[in-house]
Amino acid sequence: MDQSRYPLLSKVQLPSDLRRLDEEQLLPLADELRRYLINSVAISGGHFGAGLGCIELTVALHYLYDTPNDRIVWDVGHQAYPHKILSGRAGRITSIKKKDGLAPFPKRTESDFDTFGTGHSSTSISAALGMALASDALGAKRKCVAVIGDGAMTAGMAYEALNHGGDLDPNLLVVLNENQMSISPNVGALTRMLGRLMSGPTVTGIRERSKSLMKRGSRTWRFMSRWEEHVKGMVMPSTLFEELGFNYLGPIDGHDLPVLLRTIRTARDVPGPNLLHIITAKGKGYAPAEKDPVKYHAVGPFDPEKGVQSKPARKKSGDEAPQPSYTEVFGQWLCDTAAQDPSLLAITPAMREGSGMVEFHKRFPDRYFDVGIAEQHSLTLAAGMACEGARPVVAIYSTFLQRAYDQLIHDIALQDLPVTLAIDRAGLVGPDGPTHAGSFDLSFLRCVPNLVIMAPADENECRQMLHTAHVHDGPAAVRYPRGKGPGVAVQKAMSPLPIGKAVTIREGRGVAILAFGSMVSPALKVADRIDATVINMRFVKPLDRSAIIDAASRHNVLVTVEENAVAGGAGSGVSEVLASENLSVSVLHIGLEDGFIEHGTREECLELAGLDEQGIAAKIQRHIGKLELPSQSSSF
Repeated sequence: MDQSRYPLLSKVQLPSDLRRLDEEQLLPLADELRRYLINSVAISGGHFGAGLGCIELTVALHYLYDTPNDRIVWDVGHQAYPHKILSGRAGRITSIKKKDGLAPFPKRTESDFDTFGTGHSSTSISAALGMALASDALGAKRKCVAVIGDGAMTAGMAYEALNHGGDLDPNLLVVLNENQMSISPNVGALTRMLGRLMSGPTVTGIRERSKSLMKRGSRTWRFMSRWEEHVKGMVMPSTLFEELGFNYLGPIDGHDLPVLLRTIRTARDVPGPNLLHIITAKGKGYAPAEKDPVKYHAVGPFDPEKGVQSKPARKKSGDEAPQPSYTEVFGQWLCDTAAQDPSLLAITPAMREGSGMVEFHKRFPDRYFDVGIAEQHSLTLAAGMACEGARPVVAIYSTFLQRAYDQLIHDIALQDLPVTLAIDRAGLVGPDGPTHAGSFDLSFLRCVPNLVIMAPADENECRQMLHTAHVHDGPAAVRYPRGKGPGVAVQKAMSPLPIGKAVTIREGRGVAILAFGSMVSPALKVADRIDATVINMRFVKPLDRSAIIDAASRHNVLVTVEENAVAGGAGSGVSEVLASENLSVSVLHIGLEDGFIEHGTREECLELAGLDEQGIAAKIQRHIGKLELPSQSSSF
């Protein structure tokens, strides 16, 4: 780190160094931290706006708490880059999201300061409450803090934790970092004055000393608590949190560092559960990010002077159209189908941009439902819609569908309702790492009755499968990977595929590769090298039993390939078919082994998992060698 550009920040290797500074030095330190974050993410890319919005909060928490002995839990982790910089990782921050570099989210094995691994939202309060209760039970003297955004507060899990914690007496501070102005009005002089009044040490001290003189639960104690609650409820949005048992402080300006320090110090020293409400701006201190926080939520490398530039339109050769991603294929299908079918309703749990629904939202606003970070609600909402004759489509990432498993089984599948699940980011996702990888959906979906499961081999097949799911009279799922496919042209016309029918796309000898979804393309390349048969299975459920039986009767080895956990995955289904028919044939299952693949590019992750062409070929060769069968080809 350049000491001439960052004279204070360069001296802070750990939070203990930060705590040696005078309080007057923290403002210039925060400015340096903001500039360093901007310049670092400009080099590496990564999550950006959220971190800029919590610079002052990060400085204040590490200054006032004895971290890592005191615990700070960051919800989701998008905002944790400043935390990583202050906790010994400044020199490696530009390696974030890269292979063998820093993880994109807090990770316990990376640093003692990362007290809880995150990636999914709304877990911070539960985790910090658990830490506080365990610390008390084990006699440890530590304080615990959960930092959660107003977006993450839409999830029911956050309120479950508040409901539980408020009924106890943990040494816990919840910081509600509001940056969308969805709970209270804009920060101004009145709000700042009320925050200082209601959360200052004088008022808080009087209140707590008065309560200490009364027996908890007595009539007088209850009267005074209710009086205090209603007085505060008249001037600020505290009633909900007070009803849940938390002492509410704020709202205050989360970028006013002196006020933030004073208020957090007060909250730190007040026993019991406290909730501090701060108002911040995503992208604070970098004008383009403040103006467009959605665009600057996560970015690639960019020039800080120019900001993120729009990519130039790709030049077309003749009538060739740009190759769409699977997400874009879904977005186009959604709009095309909605134009033809007024019963189509679309739901997303706070992933409009990521799921490709921006255009649908513009064209069909009355049929678009963003439920916030509430995956469980999104599926039961769809079930309710289907009960009334609608044809709901839930666009959801594979990793987030895990959070709504009970609703899928109990509310959709059990009632055999026509709900389409468009499952994005299936398989390995690359830079976002294992917290966002869709490694398990085939395993946990395959056992659910009434559910049809499809995996497209290319872009056009994805469109046709989405249509198949939409017209199917029951629940159906289409799972597709992040990024682009092999480049197959997408046909405008749509026709349903025959349910449970595979397609043989290459005839060979000796070895038959039964490939699912994204693995069809590399399987074909391997098959050309060893003269193997390739079957595009298309359906994970129901499996094409006749295709499996036929392949087993004509080949020495069956190889299943899937971008999903081998345990319980599509390949397991193939073995179940073979066992039920009492067929004896050598079977090799290729997929994600029993472990997590760390972050890197998607290509690096596939190579590490052995799911690229070279990895698949090598695994087949080893298997054939063990069987002492003649090699299919010398070109391995």
